[in-house]
Amino acid sequence: MASLDTIFKAYDIRGTVPGQLDARLAEAIGAAFARFAGAPRIVLARDMRQSGVELSRAFTEGATGQGVDVVDLGLASTDMIYFAAGRLDAPGAVFTASHNPASYNGIKLCLAGARPIGQDTGLADIKALVATGVPPAGRRRGRRTEQDLLEDYAAHVRSFVDVGALRPLRVVADTANGMGGLVVPRIFGPLPFQLEVLFPDLDGTFPNHPADPIQVENLKDLRARVVEAEADIGLAFDGDADRVFLVDETGEPVSGSTTTAMVARSMLEKHPGETVIYNLICSKAVPEVIRESGGIPVRTRVGHSFIKEVMAETNAVFGGEHSAHFYFRDNYRADSGSIAALIVLELVSRAGRPLSELRRPFERYADSGEINTEVADPTAVIERVAAAFSSAAQDRLDGLTVDLGDWWFNLRPSNTEPLLRLNVEAASRENCDARTSEVLDLIRKGA
Repeated sequence: MASLDTIFKAYDIRGTVPGQLDARLAEAIGAAFARFAGAPRIVLARDMRQSGVELSRAFTEGATGQGVDVVDLGLASTDMIYFAAGRLDAPGAVFTASHNPASYNGIKLCLAGARPIGQDTGLADIKALVATGVPPAGRRRGRRTEQDLLEDYAAHVRSFVDVGALRPLRVVADTANGMGGLVVPRIFGPLPFQLEVLFPDLDGTFPNHPADPIQVENLKDLRARVVEAEADIGLAFDGDADRVFLVDETGEPVSGSTTTAMVARSMLEKHPGETVIYNLICSKAVPEVIRESGGIPVRTRVGHSFIKEVMAETNAVFGGEHSAHFYFRDNYRADSGSIAALIVLELVSRAGRPLSELRRPFERYADSGEINTEVADPTAVIERVAAAFSSAAQDRLDGLTVDLGDWWFNLRPSNTEPLLRLNVEAASRENCDARTSEVLDLIRKGA
């Protein structure tokens, strides 16, 4: 089935509705997931996209047809489904397309205990089952029940900080009409913050701006409101509210790498000597801060499946990605933007200094940001670039990483498109810009 190749990605299932993903296919995926997971019950949720109502209902039909019970949480953020899969020790599925436009929907899956499912850890098997078809189990049909775990999840998030240390900071959260509009008030509302939420209404058409905070243009409203309100911090959540980007009190965005370094230091103060995971496009400042804080840095590939796997192998207390996914051992090794945001708010509260000052020691280098280039043959281009830097230190953990001492870059292919993703970091802005142009010239020579 060509459509399956289109919608089954490296880490989840995602496509346009109804063109690529419809109720019939959702029912087949529900049956396949139930058969693959082999558990007596599944936890299910959906985000605010209207198509999620029909799709989750069809998924339930497929799963219950396998004799599996479905516990429906209703509307929930993705990090809440991971919490539920851990708390209830059951596989989980959430219908969401995260930051994608309104025409999309998808499914993120996990096993009991919030263990990840990716291309190599189950998605390929589920895809194969969907392709061949899964007949009804021939035993009693499973039951669908409903359960509300929002308050339990909110209390769990708050357990990561000393609530008594929090000050009445002014916090502006832009939830972009996504699931943050549901979970953010419940998590942060009982705390001693002056909380203002921008675009809190759940609306999967995203009438105000795309729910994709990694794009700086989507932070415009938040940055302006933080300055206007003289707020201490801004929080920008993506559509399914599992990621968060920070904005300091001057309206300046904070990178995912800087947030990773700040949270790592805080976690290592509470858990001395522990291991912290970071992916290979994070700033070099991240492993430096981990070592300075007495921790053990471990470098991984990009992507939640890989990070969660390495966290389990090393028993790491925390993991961070430049894309603003933040993972916590005591959160079933799953990611949660809300936990990361709350830890930074605790840092600001304890320091008694603004975030614009607190961030400076963690920002040691200049970076290019991720630059995408469409190429006909990504593998050939990577090999040509590798040959041009053959005298430098290289590794192939994820694409090509080349380290030349005072600057480095990573070039890796997209999992789904004929794109190469370039990240460059150097000691100065001038050097970073020059080196970025140098590598891009090599890439585009054969694009």
